[in-house]
Amino acid sequence: MEENILQVTDLSVSFSGGVQAVHGVSFGIRPGETFALVGESGCGKSTTARAIMRLIRAPGRITGGQVIFQDRDLLGLSNREMTRVRGREIGMIFQNPLDSLNPVYTIGSQVAEGLIVDKMEKKEAWKLAADMFRDVKIPDPEQRMKAYPHEISGGMRQRVMIGMMLCRHPKLLIADEPTTALDVTIQAGIIELMNDLRRKYNTAVLMITHDFGIVADMADRVGVMYAGQLVEVADVFTIFDEPLHPYTRLLMKALPVITKREGRLVTIPGTVPDLSKQMEGCRFADRCPDATEACRRSVPAMKEIESGHLCACHLVKGGPAHA
Repeated sequence: MEENILQVTDLSVSFSGGVQAVHGVSFGIRPGETFALVGESGCGKSTTARAIMRLIRAPGRITGGQVIFQDRDLLGLSNREMTRVRGREIGMIFQNPLDSLNPVYTIGSQVAEGLIVDKMEKKEAWKLAADMFRDVKIPDPEQRMKAYPHEISGGMRQRVMIGMMLCRHPKLLIADEPTTALDVTIQAGIIELMNDLRRKYNTAVLMITHDFGIVADMADRVGVMYAGQLVEVADVFTIFDEPLHPYTRLLMKALPVITKREGRLVTIPGTVPDLSKQMEGCRFADRCPDATEACRRSVPAMKEIESGHLCACHLVKGGPAHA
């Protein structure tokens, strides 16, 4: 088995007021693998991704942990060294591509810019950018290269962002809700495109999403987050067929079904805890239908239930988890 290209260990991020947005998160990703982080909105998925890229802005700060990428701890690099990692070795696709593209420059010049920064001749960079536009299935790429961001559709802008990140052949691609606000047909095209490019370039992918349809189509392994903590990690088939953590099981029950025979859509009762307050036990205890007094007294450790299947729950028996 290949070693992890990215290993996150005990990563924690806090904001002013003592808000623990991410607390003790650990996971690894192998080359060519897609690892999906899932959970409700506000559970810390995007904050985890931004912390890996060291894009946490004040009043937030990374308060602990390690982010080992190809034998280097990214949290220990200087700002200049980290700037060289971003884009070149780790690419990131943000939720809204229109916010990520400069409105006063053509999309072709923006895609070619990173290649020129890598000391590539302008003519060669322009040609490579056009070739990547073909790879991401943008029609008439030479003409589209001259367009401005507002002149193309949302789905096309997302393809531009994917092409921009992949043209420098990063070893890891972080995709933060890459299909948000796109219609279903465009979503399917983006997912198919990312799968094709991952296989072509053997790029590892960290997928941030709350959409289990995307998880089923793209992910090899899944990490379930709740209130800033990772509560379960397993391969995608195990997560769908044999979820162990009460939160994961309730998420599965809350998925919409095609027919109405199942009755009303299941919801998870209660609310997410206040992350600015000190919590002694499991963060899901107040919403968990099976919670015991032990759940409210102590934080459950992440345990290995079987090979590759980790769960942090007092109600689930297992051995020590391996990083």
